[in-house]
Amino acid sequence: MQFISSTSNEKIKRIALYSQKASVRKEDGVFIAEGTKLVIESPGEMVREIFVSESCLQELESEKGNLWEKFNELRSSLPDEAVIKVSDHVFEKISSQKSPQGMLAVLRTLSYKKEDITKGVSLILILEDIQDPGNVGTIFRTAEAAGVTGILLSEGCADPLSPKVVRSTMGAIFRMPFVITKDLASSVRKLESEGISCYAARLDAASEYDKCDLTAPAALLIGNEGNGLSEEVTKAASKGIYIPMSGKTESLNAAVSAAILSYEAARQRRNR
Repeated sequence: MQFISSTSNEKIKRIALYSQKASVRKEDGVFIAEGTKLVIESPGEMVREIFVSESCLQELESEKGNLWEKFNELRSSLPDEAVIKVSDHVFEKISSQKSPQGMLAVLRTLSYKKEDITKGVSLILILEDIQDPGNVGTIFRTAEAAGVTGILLSEGCADPLSPKVVRSTMGAIFRMPFVITKDLASSVRKLESEGISCYAARLDAASEYDKCDLTAPAALLIGNEGNGLSEEVTKAASKGIYIPMSGKTESLNAAVSAAILSYEAARQRRNR
């Protein structure tokens, strides 16, 4: 196993940039997954390189537990040069976390087509300008759990392949198809023309979420944390949907709204 102990190593400098700049990740066609469990769950065919700190490797080896077995299983599926041990201070250089766990993977960028998110009786989440990485990551995680078939994002959303979003997905990023569109309103109109009913989530919508029939192919539109859905995107959708609220609460967190609507669709589809 190769060992790197210097932060001036050119490979280390490049990896450090991956955590900081989306343009560099896109240039090399990669993204970063950091955290022991997240790395070990990474599909082997996507992994380009794994970096593991000395202390992390020692801890895994001494415990000889399930994570050690899974790490060795993943390592055996990769070329020898793809797994690199680094000193702890070098790992701190490439990590984007305040308290690094000591394992990071460089993965080949995911690429999906629209057909990947509209398969079967599609249930699509459409996100307009969701800017908080934690919200985007949580939506991916919840979407997988609720049986969503894919996610359509506007370009104004947080980069789904940024380290913070990837970490927040807890591995769902590897399994949830997603597409980024330059013209969200046009994409919504296109889905409508293909028989997929689009529901714009707005406080002033006409129908309560549990009164809508979500058993047919559907798309649920979730807007920006502060401004909600734009008028253009709202008008592109054929239907409106809202979540009734008690008390003085004026709105729900975007990820919470996505979870409620996705699970209502899942409930209806189980009981149809």
